Amino acid sequence: MRETTDILISGGGVAGLTAACALGSAGFRVICVDPALPVTSDEADGADLRTTAFLQPSIPVLQGAGLWPRLEPHAAALQVMRIIDAGGAEPIARLTRDFDARDISDQPFGWNLPNWLLRREMVARLEELANVSFRPGIGFSRMLVRESEALVTLTDGTRIAAHLVIGADGRQSPVREALGIGAKTCRYGQKALAFAVAHDLPHGNVSTEVHRKGGPFTLVPLPDRDGRPASAVVWMESGPEVARLVALPVSDFEAEMTARSSGILGQLRLISRRSVWPIISQIADRMSGQRSVLLAEAAHVVPPIGAQGLNMSLADLACLLSLVEKHRDDPGVAAVTEAYHRRRHWEVRARVTGIDLLNRASMAEARPLRDLRARALDLLYSTKPVRQTLMRAGLGLGAVGAGTDPS
Repeated sequence: MRETTDILISGGGVAGLTAACALGSAGFRVICVDPALPVTSDEADGADLRTTAFLQPSIPVLQGAGLWPRLEPHAAALQVMRIIDAGGAEPIARLTRDFDARDISDQPFGWNLPNWLLRREMVARLEELANVSFRPGIGFSRMLVRESEALVTLTDGTRIAAHLVIGADGRQSPVREALGIGAKTCRYGQKALAFAVAHDLPHGNVSTEVHRKGGPFTLVPLPDRDGRPASAVVWMESGPEVARLVALPVSDFEAEMTARSSGILGQLRLISRRSVWPIISQIADRMSGQRSVLLAEAAHVVPPIGAQGLNMSLADLACLLSLVEKHRDDPGVAAVTEAYHRRRHWEVRARVTGIDLLNRASMAEARPLRDLRARALDLLYSTKPVRQTLMRAGLGLGAVGAGTDPS
């Protein structure tokens, strides 16, 4: 069987589903496939217990996709980004610096939501779009690219003729492989534990990164659970240390995570299962091919620092949307795919490099290096114009949208 569509999206994760909602809302015929079924409950096997902080520039993309009215009622605002250095002899806060969104905006930095809930609301939104076909349980198999179309064969044997193919299918992207595009990968020997906690003290809409060694311990606000303040946690450590932590009995794990948090929110209580994720940096050699573009982790992967990962992906999507709007009759022409690569790849390279450096600094084991890290944080924070510049850079202000073309 052969079908035709404007756009085929390989990948039904948060980025792929957002792209399907956005492009469908823009009036394009879209088919979105993913070999896995979406997990839309936090208690289901395979639930993604991580959270995503949507930073300010990402909100217009979600609004245009018809998603923000669904998501906003479940979101916790992030008004302050707090960085704590606990790299002294004892795991206690020795330096605390607050980056307050009020310094640069009348809006919070962003809004935090659980990934499983994002999938639930995105799948529900797709059901409202008659021009979008979401096909979970079916994946991308192979692709033959012609001058006028890309002919994609799916794992169920269906053949799709599409003007544009979007690879939003993860760090081992089948679309990227089919295009013959390589990727540079950096492995840190780290893994991340993701889970949710309740705590004694309110978070006050403050997202906190506690730095000691091995990587940051990050607490991101969630709405209250059963009348108690709650936060999502991403705890980065070496692979062997994560293996030790995940095997601990709950009471011992709670004691260790409370100590690692420097006790800033009081006693932490585990309210979810613990999931483990590998930490790498990765960037594709190109972000497009003939009648194809790469989006999100198919194009770039970064450690979970500063809420950059999915927001970079939505910057990809915003750029792509601005380009395909100018070529509605054929969104896969070279004027779209080549411009997309030029506009996004340079900014992605710079951001991946910056996050790589931040992660390496957060991993510092030796006390002199940890002391140097604390002094650098204090210096960067102390001058208001520098602090404001850092906050704007962290938000990616000016990066979301059509972008600039360095060529």
